[in-house]
Amino acid sequence: MKTGHVHRKILTLGSVAMSNGRRFLLDTHVVVSLGIRGGFDALPDKVRHIVENPESELLVSVASQVEVAIKNQLGKLELSREELLLVCRNADLNWYPIRSRHADQLFGLPMHHKDPFDRLIIATALSDDLPVVSKDEQFRLYKGLQIVW
Repeated sequence: MKTGHVHRKILTLGSVAMSNGRRFLLDTHVVVSLGIRGGFDALPDKVRHIVENPESELLVSVASQVEVAIKNQLGKLELSREELLLVCRNADLNWYPIRSRHADQLFGLPMHHKDPFDRLIIATALSDDLPVVSKDEQFRLYKGLQIVW
């Protein structure tokens, strides 16, 4: 995979109105987009502003790391471990651990979404009151989940 080289930039005050130092949990597809040449430019303005804002804390669930590893092994995604780590380092993304409270949240989570990785990201976001950056329409079915796209 040809990786893009997204580095966080300092924005002018006019473009940071969306995110004043908030934490955001990124869906896996957003992390992958940051790693594809031209992928950053294809993201909506709102998402690009969040990613570029040095005051935004960008979080990546360890569930996303597992998802990328499995899809890489299955040949469904050409993003190596090294490329994933490079994307995370260049975009200043922070790994967010999976905790037992996140797994506990899954017990009562409606089955709107069948993908286990997305379900864990949703459970994490609900448990820890984190907005999720995702274009996945199924995420919107979860009451109380904050979606940014």
